Amino acid sequence: MVTIAPSLLSSDFSDLRGQIALAEQGGADWIHLDVMDGHFVPNMTIGPPVIRSLRKLTRLPFDTHLMIDNPDQFLEDFRSAGADIITVHIEACTHLHRTIHRIKELGARAGVSLNPATPVHLLTDIIADVDLVLIMSVNPGFGAQTFIPRSLEKIREAARMIRETGADIRLEVDGGVDAHTTGRIVAAGADVLVAGNYIFTSTDIPAAVRSLRALAGQSVAATP
Repeated sequence: MVTIAPSLLSSDFSDLRGQIALAEQGGADWIHLDVMDGHFVPNMTIGPPVIRSLRKLTRLPFDTHLMIDNPDQFLEDFRSAGADIITVHIEACTHLHRTIHRIKELGARAGVSLNPATPVHLLTDIIADVDLVLIMSVNPGFGAQTFIPRSLEKIREAARMIRETGADIRLEVDGGVDAHTTGRIVAAGADVLVAGNYIFTSTDIPAAVRSLRALAGQSVAATP
């Protein structure tokens, strides 16, 4: 079953309580939290204090994507704030193995993310240690970007590597996920979809969540 993780990056920040509630009404599985520091990516968003406040509003897992420099110094803060999954960028971690295992020591699931220009083969020595691989199908930093078509081959390659480990590792895709791209993304092997703009700019947020799930289900059913 494909997991739907609405990204709050495209939501109405003046009503995060209401936006999360609408996503839940639609059957969202996770809430995706994009953390940006203005250095690793050209934007700034939220940090541990906001996540701690949001944690009181829902029991859904918080899928926390750290698009920041020096993530190691903030892991404890994000975990104590309520992050259930903590994903770091391979490009931001000098000692990735140490970072991944520190996340697990803190009791969170550990993910690793790759930017569009980062080759998948760099996961070779870490993939067996992670719980989640996140393929960025846009350049991180802003919402409402267009899906990069070459990402499909990266998703296929990552899916193959995950199968070869024999481990329970989720494959997540973030960027340009909508009604036009979902079928191809799932067919390529993804089983977690992050969608912000498609869901939160909709006039019917619950229906948008349900439509993504239906499209993903159709793709799964059609895949040999």
